[in-house]
Amino acid sequence: MYVIHEGAAPHRLDPKMMGEFRKHLILEEKSQATIEKYQRDIGHFFRFCTDGTFGKEDVIQYKQWLLSRYAVRSAASMLAALNRFLSFAGAEECRVKLPRAQQLFSDEQKELSLTEYRKLLETARARGESRLYLVLQTICATGIRVGELRSITLEAVQSGCAVVRNKGKTRVVLLPGSLCESLLRYAEEQDIHTGVVFVTRSGRPLDRSNIWTSMRRLCREAGIAEGKGFPHNLRHLFARSFYEQEKDITHLADILGHTSINTTRLYVASSGARHRAQLETLRLTESYRPEKQHNIKLCCFVI
Repeated sequence: MYVIHEGAAPHRLDPKMMGEFRKHLILEEKSQATIEKYQRDIGHFFRFCTDGTFGKEDVIQYKQWLLSRYAVRSAASMLAALNRFLSFAGAEECRVKLPRAQQLFSDEQKELSLTEYRKLLETARARGESRLYLVLQTICATGIRVGELRSITLEAVQSGCAVVRNKGKTRVVLLPGSLCESLLRYAEEQDIHTGVVFVTRSGRPLDRSNIWTSMRRLCREAGIAEGKGFPHNLRHLFARSFYEQEKDITHLADILGHTSINTTRLYVASSGARHRAQLETLRLTESYRPEKQHNIKLCCFVI
């Protein structure tokens, strides 16, 4: 571990620290996506400290800079990565408190609705894109992460459940019977006899970039906002649909592989419009009518 603080001297940023921190994250069995995010977030801080040194005041200024340019959740995520790096590098005293914003409602402009999801399926099927058609259903019907799609093997489909290993944890994901039937027919059609079901023409498992690109294109063709074309939106749709039916957030957290229920709460947050409609159904208000109706003409000045 690098020690970058000595007495009251300022901390110095050494690019080698990034490599050492990356090795540390690998040993902690963090996913490739998580490691890359940490590197991006810490890279922002390296560029912010133009003279290559920093102290607690600089980290506070960086926090303020982030909050002036990013949403609170994004800034908090970037600062969490930085705090972890500072602890690793021996600059524990430079850690800052994470900003918090209570998220009561989801953003309808970003979330994919059930109607839009059905439209994506319809468009994919109409265009003969059977692989994409089934990828969308697999993620949305199980709630798995896009990076976990390689866990959907022919053997998993035949047994009706997939063993998913991610972020140092292992969980079993049940596959709906109707989905298994579709995937078995697809595998037979594609001459897949073992291993990962969704592969490229060269036989390699689909990666997130393949799916992101395909989803955005499909959104454009379906007349849906391209900003909604992210596989993670399918995971959110699964979470909202499951919670609406079961109302069991603890069970949902286990299915999604969340360590904290607070993360799951963000997935099932309702929209502001939906919450307003729910308030109206409570019928806890009455119409107000003044006892005496004022004559508007009497309130006018005569000149």
